[in-house]
Amino acid sequence: MHITDIIHKKRSGKVLSKEEIDFFINGYVDGSIPDYQVSALLMAIWFNGMNAQETTDLTLSMVASGDTVDLSGISGIKVDKHSTGGVADTTTLVAAPLVAACGGRVAKMSGRGLGHTGGTLDKLESIPGLSIEQPMDVFQKFVNTIGVSVIGQTGNLVPADKKLYALRDVTETVDNLSLIAASIMSKKIASGADAIVLDVKTGSGAFMKTVDDSIALAKAMVDIGNLAGRRTVALVTDMNQPLGNAVGNALEVQEAIEILQGGHPGDLRDVIFALSSWMLMVSDLAENEDEAMEKLEKSLSSGAALKVFSEMIKAQGGDPLVCEDTGRLAKAKNLISVKADKNGWITEMENAEIGLSAMLLGAGRQTKEDVIDPAVGLWMKKRLGDEVKAGDELAVFHVNDDKNLEEAVNRFKAAVKIGSSKAEEKKLIYKIVE
Repeated sequence: MHITDIIHKKRSGKVLSKEEIDFFINGYVDGSIPDYQVSALLMAIWFNGMNAQETTDLTLSMVASGDTVDLSGISGIKVDKHSTGGVADTTTLVAAPLVAACGGRVAKMSGRGLGHTGGTLDKLESIPGLSIEQPMDVFQKFVNTIGVSVIGQTGNLVPADKKLYALRDVTETVDNLSLIAASIMSKKIASGADAIVLDVKTGSGAFMKTVDDSIALAKAMVDIGNLAGRRTVALVTDMNQPLGNAVGNALEVQEAIEILQGGHPGDLRDVIFALSSWMLMVSDLAENEDEAMEKLEKSLSSGAALKVFSEMIKAQGGDPLVCEDTGRLAKAKNLISVKADKNGWITEMENAEIGLSAMLLGAGRQTKEDVIDPAVGLWMKKRLGDEVKAGDELAVFHVNDDKNLEEAVNRFKAAVKIGSSKAEEKKLIYKIVE
């Protein structure tokens, strides 16, 4: 078998066999196939695409390139949840304990953020003392006894994805549905879950900007999961404004705890309940959405979900008292009120710019070496469609270092558009792909 033949075949729009895909992945990982030939194949894939079986074969070949996690030591159906990323997306911190309180088994390995705010791990590490580095046997013990644990990825998971993504990034082949889907799903499958619920974001703060593209990505990932023997469901959800109120690490933990305490009705809570209901259904813990919602409401109102989160924090070395007093989380020195300049309605939010405003304050990373300040960020005070008057508070910035404050405020104010008439209300959940 020769890589030039594989490049020619895909360049001609033909379907690659599993053996050809395995040859390409194995050769790239072991160094026998050079970057320039893989670049040519990636461009051929970008132009001609891959069908569902090719994409699944690519995903599984990437999984086989490194370690895989064996979760057989955990009883029951192990469920994972993944979001394609957004602004103020704090769903995991609430959904995981909610589902665990209903009898679910949430064994989650998460990553760090590179961009406007931290990833789930960065948020958890803003809880004093909490460690996301846990041995696999301890991690499995936590899931068996508490129902949930969230740790960093262990071992050498999917090295093919790391190499391929770096090459895609410099060859303008990132935005291909098959390559995106394989990248995401290879890590989920390697992490060992039996069932996967995906939250595919769409809109100005998402990787996929249009609903049609987001639905296509959701379908591609669901196909991979199901063909790989994992029960997979995807929800396509709106990201045209921050999902929650808090943008920043300790602030997002605070909001998550306050939701678990029964507060903050709204979009974030609604998406959390939608995702959690599917996590229960794919775990065979609820037959339908009504039964799932009833169980979730009970676990929230009884305090059971908050208790599970507190137990997970304590087990992983953190301060469980933050669940009673969020004042124990890191706090910024200065609070800066950002106000509207004119009367009108909020008609649009350039959500990515709002995230970048938080990053400029220190809530996210521009490079992998950057150190996140857990205390900083912003707290939204208005939503899309709200009427505002000049001088009304749009957000409160939580600031420790004012070096980039002026730019952050200017970006934020430019991102929040105020018009003369109320805009049409957007959907929160566009589609469910099973």
